[in-house]
Amino acid sequence: ASQCNVSLKKQRSRSILSSFFCCFRDYNVEAPPASSPSVLPPLVEENGGLQKGDQRQVIPIPSPPAKYLLPEVTVLDYGKKCVVIDLDETLVHSSFKPISNADFIVPVEIDGTIHQVYVLKRPHVDEFLQRMGQLFECVLFTASLAKYADPVADLLDRWGVFRARLFRESCVFHRGNYVKDLSRLGRELSKVIIVDNSPASYIFHPENAVPVQSWFDDMTDTELLDLIPFFEGLSREDDVYSMLHRLCNR
Repeated sequence: ASQCNVSLKKQRSRSILSSFFCCFRDYNVEAPPASSPSVLPPLVEENGGLQKGDQRQVIPIPSPPAKYLLPEVTVLDYGKKCVVIDLDETLVHSSFKPISNADFIVPVEIDGTIHQVYVLKRPHVDEFLQRMGQLFECVLFTASLAKYADPVADLLDRWGVFRARLFRESCVFHRGNYVKDLSRLGRELSKVIIVDNSPASYIFHPENAVPVQSWFDDMTDTELLDLIPFFEGLSREDDVYSMLHRLCNR
C-alpha cells in the first residue's frame, strides 16, 4: 500500500485525465509480492488483454473466504442463475471530454475538485438489463471506484436489476491485473456467468465467461441485443458450461 501511495504522489504532475483514471483503476486490495516492482494498472482499460491462447487457461486461485461478497439469495431470485455484469466498455463508456450526446453527466470529486464525467450508454443496454433482471440474479461488478460507478449505476439501472454492486475493493490483484474472483461471491460456480469485455477480469474462471467486445461510441452496435436470445436459452439450462463452451468456440 505504501508503494502504491508513493507511486500515486509521483503522478500528481500528470494531466487531469491521467489523474482521474489512476484514481479509478489503482487498487489496494492485494499488493503485489515485495520482490516485484510496483506497477500501476493501465490508465484507461480496467485490465490488460490476454493472448488468445491464454483465455481458456484456468489459473489456480486461493481458497474462498469465510465471508462471501454477496448476501444470501432472496426469495425473488431463488433458483435463478447469477449473472455478473461489468460496467465500463461493457454497458457504458465514460470520458472527461465533453460529449454532445452524453446520456449522463456525473460529477466526481478528485483531490478536492469536482470534475464532470460524460457517460454514453451502449445501444440496447436498457432492453438488455430489463430482460436480464427478469431471468437472472444480476450483480454489477466493476473495477472502478464506487464514487464514480455507484451514481452511474443509479442512473443506468432504473428498474433495480442489480441486486448487489461490487467495486474495485472486491477485486483480487493477480499477475498485474485486478481479477473478479467468482469463487468469492458465495454462489455455486456452475450457476454463475460473467459478462465482461476484459479477459483478464475473469482469468480465474474463463469457463464461466460470456466475452463481449469493448464498446466506446459505435451507435450501430447490436451486441447486447444479440445476446438476449442466448441468455434466454441459458436461463433454462442445467449445465451452463456446455452452452458457454459452444459460445466461445463460435
